[in-house]
Amino acid sequence: MRRFSSYGPVNMKVHYHAPREALIDRAYGELTGDDPEEGGHYVTVWAPRQTGKTWVMQQVMKRIREQGDFEAGIISMQSAKEEDTGEGVLEVFVSKLEEWFERELPDIRSWKKLSRLFKKEYFAKPLILIVDEFDAIREEFINKFANEFRDMYIGRQNQADRPSDQKSCLLHGLALIGVRSVLGIENVTGSPFNVQRSLHIPNLTCEETEGMFEWYERETGQRIDRDVTDRIFRETRGQPGLACWFGELLTEEYNEARDRPVTTAHFDRVFRLAVQALPNNNIVNIISKAAKEASRETVLELFRTDRKTVFAFDDPHLNFLYMNGVIDAEESDENLHVRFSSPFVQKRLFNYFARELFGYMGKVCEPFEDLSDTLTEESLNIGNLMRRFQNHLKKNREWLLRDAPRRKDLRIFEAVYHFSLYRFLCDFLGAEYARVWPEFPTGNGEVDIVIEYADRMYALELKSHTHERGYRKALGQAARYGRQLGLPEVSLVFFVEYVDDASREKYEKAYTDEETGVRVMPMFVDVGE
Repeated sequence: MRRFSSYGPVNMKVHYHAPREALIDRAYGELTGDDPEEGGHYVTVWAPRQTGKTWVMQQVMKRIREQGDFEAGIISMQSAKEEDTGEGVLEVFVSKLEEWFERELPDIRSWKKLSRLFKKEYFAKPLILIVDEFDAIREEFINKFANEFRDMYIGRQNQADRPSDQKSCLLHGLALIGVRSVLGIENVTGSPFNVQRSLHIPNLTCEETEGMFEWYERETGQRIDRDVTDRIFRETRGQPGLACWFGELLTEEYNEARDRPVTTAHFDRVFRLAVQALPNNNIVNIISKAAKEASRETVLELFRTDRKTVFAFDDPHLNFLYMNGVIDAEESDENLHVRFSSPFVQKRLFNYFARELFGYMGKVCEPFEDLSDTLTEESLNIGNLMRRFQNHLKKNREWLLRDAPRRKDLRIFEAVYHFSLYRFLCDFLGAEYARVWPEFPTGNGEVDIVIEYADRMYALELKSHTHERGYRKALGQAARYGRQLGLPEVSLVFFVEYVDDASREKYEKAYTDEETGVRVMPMFVDVGE
């Protein structure tokens, strides 16, 4: 019986997987070449972690070896990670080649002699080489390798009149696999490897994700509701490691009744555990990258609700976050904007920062305080709940926000107020009586907080108030969000540095959207900056 596997390359014999034949075909074509007699290409294979780079190239290697026209090898440079000399890195490289090809190769101790490895005296056929974990080695050695590989490629091009197996260097095709584009933004002197082609390994499509779970259904006879597979794809955006992790959780660890279908109720439970409690190496790595001092400010800025961040691959901070699976780029309005890599990643980051910054909120109410203006056995008054949060923030501002991260203009990041509101609601309402969770409808900065209390759902759309035009636009957005949730009313919560009584009277008025019929209750939280 097959299983889902979320760590490392999948085993096609024992794991559910997406065939990805078109991607494998493309990589095969790049390495063997449009005309194999003319030579293949030297390519970089890149994507964030756990996207299946190694597996795809393993399938390419298998096909090349079965075809039989080339000598072919795949090695990893992970063990050279701690090497701090060129001689040490070259020694690892040569030993890996000797181990794979089971032959003795020359002892290379200088970069200019690297091409000697690929001569006719050592290889009887043109060679295709795949180097995994290439970016595990230090930047200076990446550049050294790249310079020599470029020289080999140009040398082969200069011998265009010879067939591939008659050229002085037999390195026909080369693939360098890494989590970043290997020779991109971090090489401040410019990339010497300008002969490369770039092969990006994308996430799974919706069809590929569904295909794995349909395969499971056929083999086991256990049905998985279509809504479950749809949500797995939406929450992970097809990130292979995460999609298969949910496959593991739903079909193994939390599959308590294999004779019954896996329903949305099962998914809801597993998803809550995955967001709040369950360890996952992929997510731990993503959070560690986002929490780094150099990345932290950029990530917090992405939670802004008043504007999107333009994506630029040559921005070192965005590049780092992109290549490590924290963010992605999406095309909209004739431009590229940043979004979090998936809603699940965004939720995990939100929870992480909320707990890190507001692990303790202080006393959110007094032991004998009358709370009847805010909550009863049957309902919540969201307006009064926001007033209580505002008062708590002002009363405890000196210590509660003392160490809050600030932007370059020394103002507190907008996200900090979202985190503090979320933690306040969790403490004030209590897990025993209510369930509170954040939602991120667009993958950008927009944040909604959903409260389930007394068998009723309340939705709070959070915004930063900047001007009246934005206020009017936000009313319509909130109404459409309410319709999406099937709610007759939603609360639109604006964070402002100051609001006077006259402005409250003017703008805190119920608005009923003509298109959706949803009632929007706008309210302002004065954060007192």
